[in-house]
Amino acid sequence: MKVFDYKIRDEIGMHARPAGLLGKKAGEFQSKVIIVNKNGRESKVDGLMGLLGLGVMCGDVVTVKVEGPDEEIASKAIYDFMEKNL
Repeated sequence: MKVFDYKIRDEIGMHARPAGLLGKKAGEFQSKVIIVNKNGRESKVDGLMGLLGLGVMCGDVVTVKVEGPDEEIASKAIYDFMEKNL
């Protein structure tokens, strides 16, 4: 399992557009991707409503867990996506 923390920099936080695109990006890989908010609540990234329900705001640090056969590549791709979009 690959795990990394990421600080949200988008002024609006994790909103529908980047959350939907994040789910789409994660769908390119076999690995399961989960985001954990500052309160310990978690959601798979392929569930838009679950992600939005985490209530991630600008400045929050989330933990991203990537587990599966292509976790190395998936983890890097997810991190790069978040750097560009969140």
